[in-house]
Amino acid sequence: MTLQASRSPVPQAPSPLLRETIGSIAVLTLDSPATRNALSDAMIAALHAELNAIRDDRIIRAVVIAAKGPAYSSGHNLKELTARRADADKGRAYFASIMKACSEMMQAIVHLPKPVVAAVQGVATAAGCQLVATCDLAVASEKAVFGTPGIDIGLFCSTPMVALTRNVPRKHAMHMLLTGDHISAERARELGLVNSVVPAGTERDAAIELAKAIALKSAYTLKVGKEAFYRQAEMTLADAYTYAAQVMTENMMARDAEEGIGAFIEKRDPKWEDR
Repeated sequence: MTLQASRSPVPQAPSPLLRETIGSIAVLTLDSPATRNALSDAMIAALHAELNAIRDDRIIRAVVIAAKGPAYSSGHNLKELTARRADADKGRAYFASIMKACSEMMQAIVHLPKPVVAAVQGVATAAGCQLVATCDLAVASEKAVFGTPGIDIGLFCSTPMVALTRNVPRKHAMHMLLTGDHISAERARELGLVNSVVPAGTERDAAIELAKAIALKSAYTLKVGKEAFYRQAEMTLADAYTYAAQVMTENMMARDAEEGIGAFIEKRDPKWEDR
């Protein structure tokens, strides 16, 4: 008789990301407090996978990205990066791979046809600050702080810079990048990095309420508007107006625009069909 060695199942590492559905809102929570919610390989992959799943989910109309622990996200996992210096190429291929993966995940937020709101409860630095800047809207605790301190460890925050400079005036963005200084939540609001500052402990609920208010709008119109917003921002003034006029024309032909305008004229609530 042949004896087979019993094999114990390989335990699966817990996901660093939690997902909760509250009505039509998907709440994604960074859940790795021990690493200060670092954007590790696993965290980036988990975020990207959930964003892809949400894209075509007709039930979900808006997304909130929150976090557990004292940090919203401290950026890339430096221990994870440093370990790859033992590779034959001293980590070059791995560094290129994770920066590409992170950049693609950030772009998935921008290209998601649904609004994404950051709920920032603590420190958001480097790629964590980038994540906040990438979200369409952001609600911050009064205790939250923001920064791009890569300069302090010899690593300029080049990829966070992309999102930061699309939110904050250039000289203020350059100050953050060159000095590594942290800014308060209130200063972040003044600069346009976040939309509002709320009492500590209420930021998640405030972000969800904001997402719920937006989710009452036509999903079709939100999709059209979000895509147009980011596309026109990269154009010249003349090209932006030409493009926006085309978008408005097509939007006017949509069923929800006809319904919405009719409801406004007739002084009644619109009935969206998301088309």
